[in-house]
Amino acid sequence: MSNQLRQVANRAEVKSGSLMRDFSASLVVFLVALPLCMGIALASGMPAASGLVTGIIGGLVVGFLAGQPLQVSGPAAGLAVIVFELVREHGIAALGPLLVIAGAIQLVAGLLKAGRWFRAISPEVIHGMLAGIGVLIVIQQFHVVLDRSPKHSGPENIVGMWDAIFGGLFPLNGSKEEAAALVGLVTMAILILWEKFRPAKLKLLPGALLGIGAATVLAQVLHLGVNRIKVPENLVQMISFPSLSSLQGIPLTTIVGTALALAFIASAETLLSAAAVEQMQTRWKTNYDRELTAQGVGNLLCGLVGALPMTGVIVRSSTNVQAGAETKRSAILHGLWMLLSVLAFASVLRLIPTASLAAVLIFVGIKLVKPSEVRKLARFGKTPVLIYFASMLTIVATDLLTGVLVGVALSVMRLLYNVTHLEVQVTEEGGDTHVHLSGIGTFMSIPKITHALDQVKTDGAVHVHCAHLRYIDHACIEVIEGWTERLEQTGQIVYVDMDKLHLRYRARVSETVT
Repeated sequence: MSNQLRQVANRAEVKSGSLMRDFSASLVVFLVALPLCMGIALASGMPAASGLVTGIIGGLVVGFLAGQPLQVSGPAAGLAVIVFELVREHGIAALGPLLVIAGAIQLVAGLLKAGRWFRAISPEVIHGMLAGIGVLIVIQQFHVVLDRSPKHSGPENIVGMWDAIFGGLFPLNGSKEEAAALVGLVTMAILILWEKFRPAKLKLLPGALLGIGAATVLAQVLHLGVNRIKVPENLVQMISFPSLSSLQGIPLTTIVGTALALAFIASAETLLSAAAVEQMQTRWKTNYDRELTAQGVGNLLCGLVGALPMTGVIVRSSTNVQAGAETKRSAILHGLWMLLSVLAFASVLRLIPTASLAAVLIFVGIKLVKPSEVRKLARFGKTPVLIYFASMLTIVATDLLTGVLVGVALSVMRLLYNVTHLEVQVTEEGGDTHVHLSGIGTFMSIPKITHALDQVKTDGAVHVHCAHLRYIDHACIEVIEGWTERLEQTGQIVYVDMDKLHLRYRARVSETVT
């Protein structure tokens, strides 16, 4: 009896310890997520409150349903660009219905067990997409950190930087832009210094919280007339229900394309984040289909209440793991703390300068552009690097969807090239001619093969080497056989080593003519 009591006590102690670790981790994640939820909302052209609502749903709902218990969901920088374009072109009211459609796509895809296939995207496209998003966030939030409105496109934001600097910031004359820039610089300086000199015991204390806190105090003490975030008095005012009438006038192709883009990018970012979380710890494996289903439910709800789209977010998720979270309770509790902060501290949130949040997002955007990823891709040749930069530059020059499509198209072209590429080399050795074939021989390679074989003019023997072919189809085999027969009829000696291939189609070995 005593042993049973001891086992029960041990289990209770373990459970209590696990609960405390989840509790402390949830507080750390909450402190990281709170400023990011508001900042990403502003970067998306949406009210800060919409980001908070998404964070609450991401914790309380998606945290409970998640296929990776340690992943934390909420608004992500990866979707800020596409939401900004959508809101600019069609208005805030159009986001809700489109997000409902995108969430339904994710939900159906998860139920159909398609979760693992959303991860089948070339790394160079993913990293190029994130880098492009990072560049766009930086050049967009550069204007916000000066209390100016961002422009409508990447090129316009780049061109507008000159006017922002020399038409607003300089010459120094006490302008509103200078006050906002001071707030942003203080935030950025604290972020950089905290990341570089953070004490080991305080490694989980987020620099964003310190930077925003210091900037808010500075703005209050100096009575700076800078823009501050707008948070409604109560939670009900943060919710706006969607209406199909908001989609009137939008072409059906745009509706479908935008919803698919939201679903695709959100799913890819979520599942890549879940895969990274799985590698960070050994306690939980990821159920990708369940995770995708949970994200679909979350985005459906976000669309129904007029909030931002959500994804699984690697910054918050990695913080959750590092803070010692053991179960999904941490993600759920972080959503609860966010809800309580909105209910109890809305007046405090309204003191935060928008320039300070913009500085945090500039810092996040810079970190999305990772030169180390380019160096990793360069190990596999120039093509992955070219696809990376093509995706990134297209996103900056046009929009997110076009950039991703360009990257995917280039990846498919590279795949087609690799599966159809044939190398043909003709050499002369000791009076004999050697034709070396390597790679993939298909009907698309017939012009290259015939061109090389037609160039063979020698009195010596001809050797056709096929051992380095990974595959050859019957069309190429028939071409080589026909050419061999024609040469043998003229008395030419021809050797073809087709018998070395382990393939479905076999070419006969030419008889040696002596």
